[in-house]
Amino acid sequence: MKPSRMRRSLLLPLSASVCAVALVGGCAGGGSDSSSSSTTQAAPMAASDLQDDYQKVIKDVLPSVVQIDAADSLGSGVVYDDKGHIVTNAHVVGDEKNFKVTTATSKEPLAAKLVSAYPDQDLAVIKLDNPPSGLKAAKFGDSTKAEVGQIVLAMGSPLGLSSSVTQGIVSATGRTVSEGRSGGGTGATIANMVQTSAAINPGNSGGALVNLDGEVIGIPTLAATDPDMGDSAAPGIGFAIPSSMVTTVAGQIVKDGKVTDSGRAALDITGRTVLGDDYKPAGVAVVEAKNGGAADKAGLKAGDIITRLGDDEITTITSLSEALAADKPGDKVKVAYVRDGAEKSADVTLGEM
Repeated sequence: MKPSRMRRSLLLPLSASVCAVALVGGCAGGGSDSSSSSTTQAAPMAASDLQDDYQKVIKDVLPSVVQIDAADSLGSGVVYDDKGHIVTNAHVVGDEKNFKVTTATSKEPLAAKLVSAYPDQDLAVIKLDNPPSGLKAAKFGDSTKAEVGQIVLAMGSPLGLSSSVTQGIVSATGRTVSEGRSGGGTGATIANMVQTSAAINPGNSGGALVNLDGEVIGIPTLAATDPDMGDSAAPGIGFAIPSSMVTTVAGQIVKDGKVTDSGRAALDITGRTVLGDDYKPAGVAVVEAKNGGAADKAGLKAGDIITRLGDDEITTITSLSEALAADKPGDKVKVAYVRDGAEKSADVTLGEM
């Protein structure tokens, strides 16, 4: 089954500084019920056990979560190994090469440099110039085992408030989400994202989404917005890049200095969205088919308008990217397209991005 897709999502803007933080106190009231002593005794015990679990995870993982100052933006990162490699979002590092990193235990910011960024998956790795002794690498879990309803904690530096923790659950898995390019976004289309109700705010990008076993199962990256409400954030709908992809990309960057095997399918074309007679998006026109690429080998050429990929209707570049995100290099898919007003189709063996 292909991952489901989100119609509306947008990259969280990053915050370079905190202008003001409002603290609002709340209160609750209610009567007590002494009719069931077993209930009144069991509830506090269960709450205490859960609180202990939270505190243990925070104590274990928070030292592995850092704050990254990238001159014009602020974000978070996760310590990947004890050699000083830190994984974060590509949109956090932007075009910068040098950074200041504040760890949970460092008194002063530490200098770091970019190793490599992979905007197509919105991931990047930076490295501390002089890793401090005792630097603690995070433990990455298996994101394929994440289940809806599972309790998770989001750790990072929202609005510059370092070492902050929010709590929620895994709301859904297998989401395919496309970032916007506004606010420094990469425009990436990312598959298999973990959706969470844990609060993800500007500055959380690049931090850690952690389960109660103390394992990082995702890198918080996006928050949903609603264009009909002025692009205001939709509370409790955030997305994290799955740890399986994080470790794949970061591992290659640490080993080879770049991504050598993306694992992402491609048609090997340059395309653009075209409009129909009703002025609505109606497909993707092939501007160029790479010589010897997947589309070229299947007979597609410049001027063809792609309207379907497998079972997915294609109306825009974004919908094409989302459809491809669910496939793998080497998969064979049927592509429907229009050439000179005639409808045609071709079996395409997908290439690699």
